[in-house]
Amino acid sequence: MPTTHHAPRHADALRAVHVLREPKTWALPTGVVAVVALLLSLLYMGGILNPQTDLSNLPVALVSSDEGASVGGTQTNVGDQVVGAITADDDPAVDWRVMTAAEARDALARDEVFGALEIPAGFTASIAALGTATADPVRPTITVLTNQGAGSLGSSFASNAAQTAAHAASSEVGKQLTAQASSGDAPTANATALLLADPVSVVVQPGHQLGPHSGAGLSAFYFTLLLVLAGFIGATVVSTAVDGALGYADTEYGPFHSRRAAAPISRAQTFLVKSAISVVLALVTSAIVMFATITLLGMDAGHLPLLYAFSVCASAAVALGVHAINVVFGGLGQLVSMFVFIVLALPSSGATIPLEALPSFYRFLSAFEPMRQLSDGVRSILYFDAQATGALPRSWSMIALGAVLAVVGGLVAARFYDRRGLRRLGYPVVSAPEAVGAAA
Repeated sequence: MPTTHHAPRHADALRAVHVLREPKTWALPTGVVAVVALLLSLLYMGGILNPQTDLSNLPVALVSSDEGASVGGTQTNVGDQVVGAITADDDPAVDWRVMTAAEARDALARDEVFGALEIPAGFTASIAALGTATADPVRPTITVLTNQGAGSLGSSFASNAAQTAAHAASSEVGKQLTAQASSGDAPTANATALLLADPVSVVVQPGHQLGPHSGAGLSAFYFTLLLVLAGFIGATVVSTAVDGALGYADTEYGPFHSRRAAAPISRAQTFLVKSAISVVLALVTSAIVMFATITLLGMDAGHLPLLYAFSVCASAAVALGVHAINVVFGGLGQLVSMFVFIVLALPSSGATIPLEALPSFYRFLSAFEPMRQLSDGVRSILYFDAQATGALPRSWSMIALGAVLAVVGGLVAARFYDRRGLRRLGYPVVSAPEAVGAAA
């Protein structure tokens, strides 16, 4: 049975001033918190302050469907010329990927590019018509396609790059048309001159449409964050509750404090108990998260059975990782887990700022940090029809790998400590039947 302790009332009880006079009471937590605050500031802010400068190799599709036309007796294809000029510009910020219109649409639907620049059929013919005496020439257009599902900021970067390239192409074509018009005998009207100087109309359209309740492409990130927090917080609560029930931690509810006699259970068995409870708990928390976000708040979501299965496995894998880290680091485990699953994971997830716009350190972290793997999978399910050719298979494999490493690593560390005699039995030990009865 637990023993309840009451605060001493005699005159010799310590006062706050006596405790605070001892530096060992406050020096260590002050130092730890100061270091944590410094690391949080550097890690969170270090990746977002200048994404435009850090931008590198952002994949954008480049399409020309122009068939060309006869201009002045010469067969010309202005669309191909524009594509050649764009790709010849050695801009490290953008990775222009030349493809057909159908390939570009597929790439947008598979989350392979952040946007597209598309030159339509008849582009050369419409440009040639501007230099003739046609009464109502059709103004040529270049279409910029966005991909909000890849992230609103990444899509914005791609859109800006595509529009800049399109306007540069329009300016170059305008110089040629203006020179052609100036060489003629008839004077050029002011309105016509302005049209010839910037002849191409740039139209921005969604290349991959999201639903109205998708948070402008951010719902996948926040849904993933909920899964990670559910696993992290759930594991913390389970660990505290199990340790209290087994007599390895004090239990306090308001003014009441109790401590059970320590049960004769090894670290390995304790790890298995906590892991089993957390896996079952993931079934509950994932259902609650989906009910709250989809049913109550109306978040756009499809493939609900798949989303639920993915959510359960994701939260369970996070919880198993937390328990394994706690086994290895003991009391520091929660702090280490916070850095692994929250502090380092959020800025390297690529969900808010694309990895192509982050410093190289964060790109390195994204290869193994869990938030990146989970957010890619959730985004694939919510925005990209859960395609098997997208990021979802890799997310599943990383969840499985993380769970296996957590279980194996936790058991290996626990059994190593057990075999070395580094047991947690700091309080009087009771027999196994008594411990089970006390825990009940």
